[in-house]
Parts: sequence; structure tokens; C-alpha cells
Amino acid sequence: MTTGLFTRLGATLRTTALAMATTALATFASAEATHGIAMYGDPALPLDFAHLPYANPDAPTGGAIITANVGSFDSLNPFIVKGSVHWQLRFLMGESLMGRSLDEPFSLYGLLAESVETAEDRSWVEFTLRPEARFSDGSPVTVEDVIWSYETLGTVGHPRYHGFFNKVDSIEAVGERGVRFNFNEEDRELALLAGLRPILQKSQWEGLDFAESGLDVIPVTSSPYIITDFEAGRHIEMTRNPDYWGADVVPFVNGLYNLDTIRMEFFGDETAAFEAFKVGEINSNREFNVAKWDSQYDFALMQSGDFVRSILPHSRPSGITGFVMNTRLPQFEDIRVRDAMIHAFNFEFINDTMTGGAQPRITSYFSNSPLAMQEGPATGRVLEMLEPFADQIPADAITGYALPVSDGSERNRANIGAALDLMEQAGYTVQNGVMANADGEAFTFEILLKSGSSENQSIVDMFVESLSRLGITPTITVVDNAQYSERTDVYDFGMTYYRRGLSLSPGNEQYLYWGIEGADVEGGRNLMGVKSEAIDAMIDHLLTSPSQDDFLAATRGLDRLLTSGRYVIPIYQWNISRIAHDKNLHYPETMPIFGDWPGWQPDVWWYDEG
Repeated sequence: MTTGLFTRLGATLRTTALAMATTALATFASAEATHGIAMYGDPALPLDFAHLPYANPDAPTGGAIITANVGSFDSLNPFIVKGSVHWQLRFLMGESLMGRSLDEPFSLYGLLAESVETAEDRSWVEFTLRPEARFSDGSPVTVEDVIWSYETLGTVGHPRYHGFFNKVDSIEAVGERGVRFNFNEEDRELALLAGLRPILQKSQWEGLDFAESGLDVIPVTSSPYIITDFEAGRHIEMTRNPDYWGADVVPFVNGLYNLDTIRMEFFGDETAAFEAFKVGEINSNREFNVAKWDSQYDFALMQSGDFVRSILPHSRPSGITGFVMNTRLPQFEDIRVRDAMIHAFNFEFINDTMTGGAQPRITSYFSNSPLAMQEGPATGRVLEMLEPFADQIPADAITGYALPVSDGSERNRANIGAALDLMEQAGYTVQNGVMANADGEAFTFEILLKSGSSENQSIVDMFVESLSRLGITPTITVVDNAQYSERTDVYDFGMTYYRRGLSLSPGNEQYLYWGIEGADVEGGRNLMGVKSEAIDAMIDHLLTSPSQDDFLAATRGLDRLLTSGRYVIPIYQWNISRIAHDKNLHYPETMPIFGDWPGWQPDVWWYDEG
């Protein structure tokens, strides 16, 4: 099935490239209203499509999905920076003008908007609202709500929304149901991003401070699910709105939102969460540890057949998972120190201990996809894009970089020796058993972890043992969710666990992840603090590329810079998803190329005891 996904992805890319080759470079989309929009060429589904290709329009409604989450929450507003919010809320609460297909690299179809129109050069985009669109309280979604939502999110909302808004020159109403965005710079993705912001109810927030809300106010949206019950730090329950406006109106939602109840339970640690699953208090569980998947899923509910295991393939990039180093601190400013940390991290031994050697390592940020950097030296357009920055970037960004590989033994002699050499080049030597600088000051740093993650703690323990061979003794600090958010928001850590999922359509979010402008913004997502003109230039290229070939080259160049920059110590990649669940929870046989991704579970799943 995985091969089939890659085949479909390749076909999509080829079709897109062919479509673009038949148009003038400046012609990105016809200036007429359409049902959808794509980054390149036209969206795959026709005007009269009945449902998404991976949705089941005949799925029954009813039942519940209950998931376990390690940690806590103290806010129900996922659209602001304040508070600790469960990650899934913004996907379940935030309905937007357009909806994203998980079966295309970047295509949107009408949701709150019935049509979209854009200029040939994509300097503006206009949406027309559906007359049926309603908030959960039955009031209509208006152009005024749309404009207020963009202005509010773009100024006092979460920083993830600010980058787009800064590129908007003006937002204006067009008639009773139209809204037009005019942009102030060239960026072909903006016309799509304009369709993906959550639309909130303006009247709800009159006299209230949007940016300071938490558990006191639940945002009113037009989404199919409403928060109907919660207990701070314990659970959140969402119920399907029987009067959801989009049912039988919007083709995009046909076959989606079938479950009556979505309940999220919160636990103090992974062990408690898994025990709750084993006794049926939880009925769906993602497993990221293959060794645990193979050895600990033989409990009674599995043996009886009441619970089953599903393996779901995907064709999206691996993203980056591991331990990020904070380059704002003097300890990690020097790439040689970061390189030494990567050499000291004995992945092969850790992988064998944690997973029985079953999980492949992440080799680059976009590995497992056509967007990944190619082995060996940079060539062609990638080289042309990188060469202007040759004196500013690691040499092996051009000549070729690969992660160090150990012999798999616990001592990791060769890589520890390489790490010692790198630390010496950076001005550190082992003095009386302690790694120190020329003034005798010990090299140390803090590893910040979130409480409840026993797997990350085990990995860090093995890493610290390796560091002891270099005369380095870091401090390990474990804090709860709220403290962790507070500290990472202000970048108060030396090293911490890091996960950044990446898609097949990288765009403006790349500025948030590793752009210069967001490196020092409180609550930002550039945790490593990287400030690189070359990285920003690659992001510029991928956003303005006139062809699919240039887009691929820019992304592969970006991948080279991020990987060779040694900002993160990578661990496992998951090229499949492992989900154990109640046998009555079902999903469509057709898997989208994005696989198990926001928009897949619980969106397309259903409950059926038959």
C-alpha cells in the first residue's frame, strides 16, 4: 500500500508540472470564481465532486472515540498564546473558509466559502461565503466576522497567525457575502493561506479580552463539534452538533464528522494512560514504540478481539523528532559543539535498547518524501540556490552531509573520539575528568523534559551516560505541562525534546519554524533559535517558485541547510502509523497520501457494531 501512495504522489506531481508547463509563468490561476484552488495547476477534484476520495459518504453516525493524553490543560482557546491548550482543539474547533484535502500536496475546496477567485499573479484573492453558513448558536457567519477574525488573530492571536497577516495589505468586503484579501508582497501561497484561518464570532468577544481568555470562555465557531463538558486538567468532551450547518450542504464534509462524541482524557504519565487503554477506558491509542507494539499489546481486550491493531501508511515527510539545542545560549552557538553532541548520541545503541532496532532513524527533515535532500554533493538548481551563501553555511551543506553512525556498542568509541576532537576545536578540553574551556569553566547545560514521558527520560538517561565519557554532566529538569510551556515560550532551556511535523506542501509556516524574524518572538516555534539568511532565502524561493522543479530544488536546499546545521539530534522516524482501537471504530480503506494526519482521525472515522 505504501508503494501505491508514492505512485499516486508522483503522478500528482507530474500532472501538476505538466499543467504548469502549458501556461505562461505569470499565469497561476484564472481570474474567475472556482470551487477550489491549488498551489500549482488545478485541484484534482471537479466542480461536481460528491465527497473527498478517502471519505465514506455511507458511514453511519453515532458512537464515541476516547483518547488518552499525557499532561494537562488550563485553556480552551487554541487561537492565542496564553495557557496550555490540547493540540487537537484547534483542528476540531477552527472551521475555515476552505478545507484542505489530505490526498493532494496542497489543494483547498470550499467550506464556509462557496467559491474562490484569485488574480493571475495571485496578488489578491476573493472568497464568497455560503449563505447557509452558521455558527453553532445558529447565527449567520458574516463578512464582518471573517474580517474581524483575521484582524484579531493576526494581531493578538497566536504568533502562528501573524506571519500571514503581515503580508496582507488590506481586507475588504465585496458586496454582502464577498471578502477580498490584497497582498503586499509576492508569495503564491498567500492565496491559499487566506482560506485556512479559523473564523470566530465577533459578537462573542465584545467587552472581553480575546488574548487573555482561558477556561472562562469557549470560542464559538461554526465547526461540527461543540465542547459540552470539561474538567480542568482531566478531560474534554466534544459533541457533534445535530444542527451543524454544513451537513447536506458542503461536498467537502460528506462522509466526515460521523462520531457523536470525541472525548480526550488526560493522565499524569504514559503508564497510567496505557493502563486505561488496556481496560477499555480509552478506545483508540496511537503507539510510537514498535517494541511496545510487538510485546505489550496482548492484553485481554486484544485477545478477545474487542480491540484490534491497524497499521496505516503515508507518503509525507518524516519531519524532525529528537532533541533540539538552543543556539541562543553560548554553549550551542558553535556548530562544532552541536556536532559533538550528535556524535555522542549513540542512536544505534539507543534504538536497539528502545525498539529492538526496528525504527529507522530520521536522516533529514524531509526524509521519506520526494522533497528530501539527495545524497552526495548539491547539483543543478539546488547548487545554484545555495552557492550565493557558500561562505555563510556549513561546507557540507553543499558537499554533502550524513549523520554519524556508531558500531552499535554501548561505548561508541569512534564517535566519542570524534566528539572529543570537535569539542577541542571549539575550545574545550577534558580537565581533571571535566570538560571545560580555557578558563577552567565546566561545559554543562540543562535538558528540559515534560513530566510523564518515560520514553524520552530513558533516551536522555542513555545520552547522559554517553556524555559522561566526554566529562560532561548536564542537568535534567522535569516539569509539568504548564511550566514546560512557560519555559519553552521564552526559550529557557539548553536542550529539550522536539517534534516538528512537515507536510508535502511546505510554505509560510517554514518562517515560523526556522525563520530569522520569529527566532526571538515569545511563544514562537523556532525553538533552536536559528538565524540564517540562507534558510530564509530557501523559504523565499519555495514560496515564489514559478515551477514545480524550482519548488523541489528550494525545499531540498532548505533540507540540506537544516540538517547540516546540526540543530537537532534526530531519533526515530515513523513512516507508518500504528493505531490500536475498538473493533467498532472503523476508517475508510482508501488512505490519503498524508495518511494519519490532522483531518484523518477522528474526522473520517465512524462507529459501527455491525
